[in-house]
Amino acid sequence: MAFHHKRRWLPLKDQPLTEMDRTIMYWEGKGKKVPTRDLIKTPEQIEGIRRSGVVNTGVLDLIESEIHAGMSTLEIDQLCMDYCKQHNAIPACLNYEGFPKSVCTSINEVVCHGIPKAEDILQEGDIVNVDFTTILDGYYADASRMFIIGKTTPEKEQLVRVARECLEIGAEAAKPYGFVGDIGHAIEKHAKKYHYGVVRDLCGHGVGLKFHEEPDVMHIGKRGQGMLLVPGMVFTIEPMINMGTWRVFIDGDDPYGWEVISEDEQPSAQWEHTFLMTEHGVEILTH
Repeated sequence: MAFHHKRRWLPLKDQPLTEMDRTIMYWEGKGKKVPTRDLIKTPEQIEGIRRSGVVNTGVLDLIESEIHAGMSTLEIDQLCMDYCKQHNAIPACLNYEGFPKSVCTSINEVVCHGIPKAEDILQEGDIVNVDFTTILDGYYADASRMFIIGKTTPEKEQLVRVARECLEIGAEAAKPYGFVGDIGHAIEKHAKKYHYGVVRDLCGHGVGLKFHEEPDVMHIGKRGQGMLLVPGMVFTIEPMINMGTWRVFIDGDDPYGWEVISEDEQPSAQWEHTFLMTEHGVEILTH
């Protein structure tokens, strides 16, 4: 019995093939994974995601202006909630698969998905990731920033800096008609220079019309592997860089089962943006 490959990319009926169609079909014929047409955002959808990104950036700018030693992470959550209400937006994290707050606040060895709490008080020398996803008029934008509370150690400062460099290097590696694996390869190569671990259990993702879409954007990888990147795709790059091992575990004391911690409990850092792939490279939608 013959089995036929079900194509992911289908040209539009009664429309001539475009150069994009031909390129995608060429790579699919070579056995590469290509996007489905619904992953290519329309100009209207891109503008909606862009507007959501403006609100997302406003939230993180607010946190940057207010964050300080002695502040609880629950206060950060309240600032995010209030900003969303003022701008007719919705925090995507709130009640997402049981997540109880509007934002993720991950301190020191907490890699991601830290839950804001009244008892979590920021201390001098802490590093903290604030990760927020906005829904505005049905469109999603997702970004995170690292904050250093007061003065910290040179080792933590370097980790925060290198994590940001990993995001920037990953974005530079993302090219139209390149592959997701190109991003991970570039990030992993840079992190290894510092003997840091790149978390493998979590990754970036498509975003825009839903919280999580295809493709998975791994932060390790090989060039030429993973999904083909095509103009019109929107996705996050969000490398989680650990000072020690890349391995992680779920905090057993977290009743919600969300908080991810580095296995050796050394500090972790992460930066994230939402990107639009264009004909010339990526555009940041969450400045």
